[in-house]
Amino acid sequence: MTTAAPPGSRSRSIRRWIRRAFLLWAIISLAWLANSVRTQGVSGELLGSTGGVNVVDGPTALEFQPTRPDAPVALIFICGSGIHPHAYAPLLRPIAEAGYLVLIVRLPYRFAPLASHKDAVVDRVRNLTAAHPNVSHWVIAGHSLGGALVARVAQSDRGLHAAFVLIGTTHPKDADLSTLDAPFTKVYATNDGVAPVDRVMATKTLLPEHTTWVEIKGGNHSQFGHYGHQLFDGRATIGREAQQAITREVLLECLRRPGG
Repeated sequence: MTTAAPPGSRSRSIRRWIRRAFLLWAIISLAWLANSVRTQGVSGELLGSTGGVNVVDGPTALEFQPTRPDAPVALIFICGSGIHPHAYAPLLRPIAEAGYLVLIVRLPYRFAPLASHKDAVVDRVRNLTAAHPNVSHWVIAGHSLGGALVARVAQSDRGLHAAFVLIGTTHPKDADLSTLDAPFTKVYATNDGVAPVDRVMATKTLLPEHTTWVEIKGGNHSQFGHYGHQLFDGRATIGREAQQAITREVLLECLRRPGG
């Protein structure tokens, strides 16, 4: 005769299977997330030094240093959440090849999850500008969370001689930058599911009236860098190279005319 398992034993067994299922779901979700932000399609040549560009992969920034800089103007670019600086090399190295110093700021723990980590990014920007006294004007840009941190730099360092470029972000959300005289540019993509157009426009009044707005038709969030397809992002109808070419030209134009 078969003896039925005690009710308490069945309950423990069910809870054990629920924990196992949750653990499996967590592992699969984390693996998917890690793969979605993994750098993809970046040639090793882009990350190596040449006669024209010296590459320094440091603990707080990836630097593309032109051996013969053409102007006392330089670019600081803040990474998006979870994105490695290498993922922005195809977008930004050509700017160094055009003669401009390019510094790509890493986020603490890749995601800068705490307020203290975001403050640390602002400090990294300050330290980079202080380390290059020969640069008289900066263009400070960032993608996604990096764009939010650009807004934080603009708000906290109002005496900095800089132009600001916010790329693929709904920020600023809680900082009113509308009274600032510094040049601002906002770059957004029509198929961006992470920073959709309606949410980008909802915070328009927090930026100065003189802000330059650049719409990339058919672009999405992930194609501003070279990595996987992010959760909730839309499907792009233009190529990654085309989207980055538009973005790069915006940055170059800001470097050519840093005062606006």
